[in-house]
Amino acid sequence: MKAYCCQFEIAWEDKPENFRKVRALLAAARPEPGSLFVLQEMFSTGFSMNVAGIAEEISPGAEEFVREIATEHQLYVVAGIVRRTQERRGLNQAIVISPQGEELTRYSKIHPFTLGGESANYARGTRIEFFDWQGMKVAPFICYDLRFPEVFRSAVAGNGERAEMFVVIAAWPNRREQHWVTLLQARAIENQAYVVGVNQTGKDPQFVYPGRSMVVDPHGKILVDAGAAVGIISAEVNPLEARNWRRDFPALADMHWAGRAG
Repeated sequence: MKAYCCQFEIAWEDKPENFRKVRALLAAARPEPGSLFVLQEMFSTGFSMNVAGIAEEISPGAEEFVREIATEHQLYVVAGIVRRTQERRGLNQAIVISPQGEELTRYSKIHPFTLGGESANYARGTRIEFFDWQGMKVAPFICYDLRFPEVFRSAVAGNGERAEMFVVIAAWPNRREQHWVTLLQARAIENQAYVVGVNQTGKDPQFVYPGRSMVVDPHGKILVDAGAAVGIISAEVNPLEARNWRRDFPALADMHWAGRAG
């Protein structure tokens, strides 16, 4: 099983140009059918607060594009898009589309980035979501969520669905590059899970981005790191690696939830 990270400099609020960039990268990389292919947060517009201008209901195309590349290349595709609530606030979402063009899940970012103005323009999500990829349970998250370990922990707790992999799509700026790398590894180690992190490279009107898309194994080892270059990277993943590690070192079975001190 292969996971692919697609990292590029997003053309600001220009969906057709970003679709062109992704198609060119796909043509060069030719990912294996059945693989997981991950695009960035708000991949078709950049991390924009212009909800009225970029949301799919106003400026459509991104969701249809994701379905097209999923079916054309026979991939499971995770991609960041923007929709709106009934109150016309934004929803920063990760959609997951199967090789048959079916929507497997849709996750709305639980932690909007207040410092970047996101909380003023986007409503927060309220649910952790999961999807199955080749028999592996995967939970998608978005950027700032990475700083809140409790949502990742919730995705591996209990007797129901337990994630064996996390996908984190992001627009993470270079001034906090080391946080990105360290937190991806931490989420992998503490949850004994694979982590696929896909970030932007280049710059936009607000930030400069370091790239550093990567795949981290359940022990915290970085399997592949894109650095700052535009391109598609990939790594082999094996669900047995997570399952066997959880069996041999059953730390998740020892989780306890403490209440607030009185």
